[in-house]
Amino acid sequence: MRILPVRTGIVLVELADLAEALALYDAFENHPIAGIREIIPAARTLLISFDPTILSGEALERALADRAGGDRKSASGPLVEIPVRYDGEDLSEVAAMLGVTADEVVRLHCESEFVAAFTGFAPGFAYLSVGEPRLRVPRRTSPRIQVPAGAVGLAGEFSGIYPKASPGGWQLIGTTPLAMFDINREPASLLQPGSRVRFRDISADKAYEVVSPLKAAVAAANVGADQGAAAMEILSVGLPVLFQDLGRAGQASQGISVSGALDRTSFKAANRLVGNVLDAAALEVTLGGLRFRMHGRAVIGVTGATTTITVTGADGRQFSAPINQAVALDDGDVVALSSPVGGMRSYLAVCGGFQVAPVLGSAATDTLAQIGPAAIGAGALISIRRAPTGSMVAPDMLPAFDMPRTGQTVMLDIVMGPRTDWFTEQAVDSFLSQKWSVTPQSSRVGIRLSGHALERSITSELPSEATVRGALQVPASGQPVLFLADHPLTGGYPVIANVAGHHLDLAGQVPVGASIRFNAISRFAPRIIPGKQT
Repeated sequence: MRILPVRTGIVLVELADLAEALALYDAFENHPIAGIREIIPAARTLLISFDPTILSGEALERALADRAGGDRKSASGPLVEIPVRYDGEDLSEVAAMLGVTADEVVRLHCESEFVAAFTGFAPGFAYLSVGEPRLRVPRRTSPRIQVPAGAVGLAGEFSGIYPKASPGGWQLIGTTPLAMFDINREPASLLQPGSRVRFRDISADKAYEVVSPLKAAVAAANVGADQGAAAMEILSVGLPVLFQDLGRAGQASQGISVSGALDRTSFKAANRLVGNVLDAAALEVTLGGLRFRMHGRAVIGVTGATTTITVTGADGRQFSAPINQAVALDDGDVVALSSPVGGMRSYLAVCGGFQVAPVLGSAATDTLAQIGPAAIGAGALISIRRAPTGSMVAPDMLPAFDMPRTGQTVMLDIVMGPRTDWFTEQAVDSFLSQKWSVTPQSSRVGIRLSGHALERSITSELPSEATVRGALQVPASGQPVLFLADHPLTGGYPVIANVAGHHLDLAGQVPVGASIRFNAISRFAPRIIPGKQT
């Protein structure tokens, strides 16, 4: 068992195989330990997040040693039957790889009982452990740009079902009409870790419609104005304006990452300015361009990117309002946020908070998972909650850091690992010594970087494992992607390093056209925990 560093309070525990990983996961589930926040299992690893003020790294290692080496418990979850029409594009190719007929592939798939080992990739996507070894096939050498929702596939030792249309590299053998993820269902993910799964061939049945699992998520985004309440009428937007809060933690079992505001310090500062609780939903405005008209009175606070706030009164008079201060608005005021000269994202909070329905316990919009309120567009009327009695606005707030600008080089502290040893020494040196350009192909999912490609020393396929906000994953191109808040829960490319916790918010403000250099504040130092002696 190897303990691989991620950053303070997070480690990746590497084991020999899926059975060992799940046995250790079960041991912690059956005998929990104080200080562990979350454990995310994957094909060979456990990502463990813990509170260092409660549980030291040494104590965690002792707990791992005590619990390792046990047997995996038998799956006892509910049995879920998945109807499948075996019409997948890769069925014939899979049969050829296995040296059997297509009908034999279908028979083996239907006669096997699968277990949902862990979740990831997308909400509702469960990695189903293949009980029949003859069904093990490699991923496609070239992933498809688009795999339809409901597609049933095979890859390595797993079978899986795509909950929504997305890119993917699994071998497709069929489709199911079931919605694997539906926010109106409890739980939203049809398959939970531990669920037992059987597939049923419905090829002879009548035609069916594949149900979209995301209709409800979009419908839940509707906003409107309560009668008599103050409201913001959105006149125009630039890039999508999103509701955000601090995210939906604790949903890993459904394949859902935390998401939430990219610059959490600025987000919380906006709420402090107007007297809200720190997790109250606010608007995340990317690169300015937002204009709205007030209906009624309100107090707003804008933080984050260095933007100019212009207020035009109902009488036509115009003035500039400061950021990082509370600003009182009157009925009829039109407010405009300019394109920022520094940073990427502004946060606009209003005293009392916005009237927005949470989705799965949070108002955060996860752009990758497509969960949460839809983007705010022109014409929307957003109600403002009445402020509680005694709400107090705060004085000026100083920004936590200088906002980075286009053309500047931003230095980010990083922790080496967990897969630094998958790269050559020359690649690691190059990663740390060069400036990486921030490309326009960047989003809330991640910042795509451009520079001298990094060469791997281990070229085999990495089994899927959990990733975190701030991970620097290196795909086959050798060009790193710096994961931000809407990153996938699991990934299949090695992570060379992770941004240190104190620079995560800064990373969320780095604009396109800037450069990034990485400063390693720790060396890659995996720790070995010997197996128990028998």
